[in-house]
Amino acid sequence: MKQNNDLSLVSQVAEFHDRAAFDRLVVKYQSPIRRFFLHQTLGDVQLSDDLAQDTFVKAYVNISKFRGQAAFSTWLYRIACNVLYDFHRRLRPTDDVDNSIEASRRGADHADSNVKLDVYDALRRLGDKERTCVTLQLVDGYPIDEIAQITGMAVGTVKSHLFRGKEKLTRFLRQNGYG
Repeated sequence: MKQNNDLSLVSQVAEFHDRAAFDRLVVKYQSPIRRFFLHQTLGDVQLSDDLAQDTFVKAYVNISKFRGQAAFSTWLYRIACNVLYDFHRRLRPTDDVDNSIEASRRGADHADSNVKLDVYDALRRLGDKERTCVTLQLVDGYPIDEIAQITGMAVGTVKSHLFRGKEKLTRFLRQNGYG
């Protein structure tokens, strides 16, 4: 039912440029996409919102390219991953410790900030692809085959990133008094 409703909304947007139909898709997927980016950016709310907005703009512009071969959510997360990869490519030359410190400082303003900082510190230990795979599985609940579709990686590669990422998370959290 969820997939059929999404397909109906996508058709309305693609065929009739129905902004109300697209708004319904945004309302439905905005929180999960923002949460995905929040974990990828280690708690940087503003950056997460900006990346989510880029994702929805690209989805709207390219909605006629959606073929329905996968769930709309899978297609949308694939766009989100591409937005994230593009961001990381642009960031690499200027990435420095100040960005991490500022993200941690912003995260500290929220309730349960110590736990959030520990989780973000743990996620910071992961490579970009490991973090993407781990959060898609553990936070968003996607199965391995959908993570492969979303990220464009082979299933074996996803499994490898998940294994290494979970190992690193477990080691870090145990060393810091969790479990």
